[in-house]
Amino acid sequence: MGCFIGVLLVHETHTDSRLLAGNVCALPTHTSTAEEQDKVMGATGASGVNSDRALPSSEMYQLDIVLKRGHNLAIRDRGGTSDPYVKFKLCGKEVFRSKTIHKNLNPVWDEGTKLLVDSLQEPLYVKVFDYDFGLQDDFMGSAYLYLESLEQQRAIPVNLTLQDPHYPDVDLGTLELTVTLRPKDGSIEEPHRDTMLLKRTWRRSSKQQSVRLAELHRKHQLWRGIVSISLIEGRDLCPMDPNGLSDPYAKFRLGNQKYRSKTMPKTLCPQWREQFDLHLYEETGGVLEIAVWDKDTGRRDDFIGRCTLDLSTLAKEHTHRLELALEESRGSVVLLLTLTASSHVSIADLSLTPLDDPIERREIMGRYGMFRPLSNLKDVGIVQVKVMRAEGLMAADVTGKSDPFCVLELNNDRLQTHTIYKNLNPEWNKVFTFNVKDIHSVLEVTVFDEDRDRSADFLGKVAIPLLHIQNGEQKGYVLKNKEMTGPTKGLIYLESDVIYSTVKAGLRTIVPPEQKYIEEEPKVSKHLLQQNFNRVKRCILFVINIGTFINSCFEWDSPQRSISAFLFFVVVVWNFELYMVPGALLLLLTWNYFITAGRESGDTVSAVWEEEEEEKDDKDKEVSESVCVCVTFNWTVPFLSWLAISVLCVATVLLYLIPLRYLVLAWGVNKFTKKLRNPYLIENNEVLDFLSRVPSDVQVMQYRELKFDPGQSPSKRKKTNPG
Repeated sequence: MGCFIGVLLVHETHTDSRLLAGNVCALPTHTSTAEEQDKVMGATGASGVNSDRALPSSEMYQLDIVLKRGHNLAIRDRGGTSDPYVKFKLCGKEVFRSKTIHKNLNPVWDEGTKLLVDSLQEPLYVKVFDYDFGLQDDFMGSAYLYLESLEQQRAIPVNLTLQDPHYPDVDLGTLELTVTLRPKDGSIEEPHRDTMLLKRTWRRSSKQQSVRLAELHRKHQLWRGIVSISLIEGRDLCPMDPNGLSDPYAKFRLGNQKYRSKTMPKTLCPQWREQFDLHLYEETGGVLEIAVWDKDTGRRDDFIGRCTLDLSTLAKEHTHRLELALEESRGSVVLLLTLTASSHVSIADLSLTPLDDPIERREIMGRYGMFRPLSNLKDVGIVQVKVMRAEGLMAADVTGKSDPFCVLELNNDRLQTHTIYKNLNPEWNKVFTFNVKDIHSVLEVTVFDEDRDRSADFLGKVAIPLLHIQNGEQKGYVLKNKEMTGPTKGLIYLESDVIYSTVKAGLRTIVPPEQKYIEEEPKVSKHLLQQNFNRVKRCILFVINIGTFINSCFEWDSPQRSISAFLFFVVVVWNFELYMVPGALLLLLTWNYFITAGRESGDTVSAVWEEEEEEKDDKDKEVSESVCVCVTFNWTVPFLSWLAISVLCVATVLLYLIPLRYLVLAWGVNKFTKKLRNPYLIENNEVLDFLSRVPSDVQVMQYRELKFDPGQSPSKRKKTNPG
């Protein structure tokens, strides 16, 4: 029989040990080792294990495990301590990982998990490791818990003696657990039935509700706040290279989240000047770990030093300037850190949606109104996504079915639905709410097939820019392949609403976009390389043609053309004023607006794909049009075009009313005094940041919505006639 494992409650923290006190106190301690546990656990008696009542393995069972504490664990760090954490494995698959207890040989976890198993023949493999940031974690011992000899319907206290198979005589300490095994029936609550972060829950203040809310945040990947970090510089770092210098970079870790800075070559005082955000899952904070490394080409990087920061000691909604000394080396790291609460990230059922409540919707819209204060520029708005259902998904299992679940990503924010087993037409009916930090972000919705013993299989994906969302409209989106270049089997039905502050969104456009930490390496595409080569070639030919035309005017190859060019030159130079430059760009944008409006119906993309020859013609046409995007602002993103119009209008008025020398003087004073006014300012180029929001040709194709034609299968790629 195959071994099926289902994690019901992940990282469930038991804050009140009295919940199991009655059962624990009534039973004596049960001791076992990695080799002898099958004998000890098979004996009858006070240990709570009865071989005469061994459970059959033909049913589904629920295994409740509470990891309580460890005793006299092994020393693995130079300071005489360890940073232990525990892993549970079933059938070779990791099903649980505890939190890390720092610098403690007698850690107290009080964490629990509930597992679904259908084979009691497979033992639970328990392993303990010492966490080392940036290095390979050290092994601290292991033990087996044999399930087939456990007595059911009783909370059994178990002491596992840890051993190293290579050194069986070495004492590595013990783990204390409480284990309960019971048959699975309809009374066991499935994970997607739990009440998630609801609007009403936000307003509860009792301690019990706060604990439950923290459990739900860990379980469903809901974060309680944002840790905004500005890595400024390093000071007096230890030299690691023969030339007396280093090539330092910094690595950050908060829970399972990681970030790596850029490498600063040949310096002991690196100026990183980077800004990034991490999610805060624990209400009390967490431990931020920082390690500094020296980059070495061709061999392993050298470790310079590390430091830790307990976020629970910092006040929220306040920017802290911190200089953290490295523990194992000289030097320090300077950073700015701000803890900001995040109240809009949630998962709920369809019956409990914030934006469907008229009062709350009015309150949220008022919060992001035009004339609201601009205190927190990162709080641009919120987006609510209703994941209704999917139809006609691809069969990923040999049974002709799939076990689909849906993952929603917005930049580095990632949430997912529960799994619907054995179904090609799943109904999730869940509502996801995200904070919007950049209105130019793209919502990615991916459908996966859950597998027991390997990574999930890809079933389909859609990418929806937030600026393309039409509030309150339920739409069926044709799923695309991994490269987002063509359709795959199935549709997903979504309903989205986005509410944002236009002023904040405009101001955020001219700051660096958020870097995506987890991003697949782009694959080299021959077609894409050819496309980029053709684009550069056309630009070069365009410049050469312009130069040839101007030179022909000077050479008087055509007297009529040369006379016209001479008169145009005289008139323009005689009447030229600087404000005419942004004014001319305004006219160009306005002209393109009317051209785009006239072609709007032609730009609407049909989702039914055409034959290969027609696709090639369309791609060539898009390549030629992409040159015009860079030159003429063709209103591909109307928000950016309107923002450009606003900026050009202001520039035209300023240049018309204020003499140029005053504007240059103001610019120079700002540049010279910027470092004095804010020594830790992270420099950026507003123009480049604005242009970074303009989607490339490939992204435009990926974001295009496909229309579903029920009369044609996905394999037929013929475009329907508009008539």
